[in-house]
Amino acid sequence: MNRNRLPDVTPGLLAPHIPADVYRRAEATGQPIVIVHTTPPPRATRRDHLYYLAVGLAGAAGVMGLVAAALALFEFAVRTAALVAGAAGPIGIGGVTLRLARPNAK
Repeated sequence: MNRNRLPDVTPGLLAPHIPADVYRRAEATGQPIVIVHTTPPPRATRRDHLYYLAVGLAGAAGVMGLVAAALALFEFAVRTAALVAGAAGPIGIGGVTLRLARPNAK
């Protein structure tokens, strides 16, 4: 028996991805069949994780800044409304008098 010759088995037992014509041509001519295995994609490195962490923290800080700005704006609006209501005094419509703000001093 010739050791360089491929065994007489179906190609599916050697490697299911080798086409039959390539297998038969290699068997007839004695050429080797090169099987290429793909490697898995590389894992994420520490630098990649640090990048994702930095982007996430920057987004969280931005959202916190927007919330703080909105709260400051609402507080300013409430204080302004209280100041205007206190300065305006009572408002009367059709005999009904409405005080918008109560004075602190009695």
